[in-house]
Amino acid sequence: MDNNNEFLFKTNLNCGGCISKVQSDLDSAEGICHWDVDTNNADKILAVKSDGITEDEIMTIVKSKGFQIKPLV
Repeated sequence: MDNNNEFLFKTNLNCGGCISKVQSDLDSAEGICHWDVDTNNADKILAVKSDGITEDEIMTIVKSKGFQIKPLV
């Protein structure tokens, strides 16, 4: 069974400084294969390839660092 999902979120992570504040938490989070923030996109899209982590868990990590995040629908 392949449970790899990709989640996309609209955030306010708009520069390298913002990204560095969430980097260690996302890097060390259980169940994330890969993640990336497209700061060139107006919505600052955070893409997360999940290997078990849930959408809610990702949002909790980002919010805990003081940033806004919501699922991209």
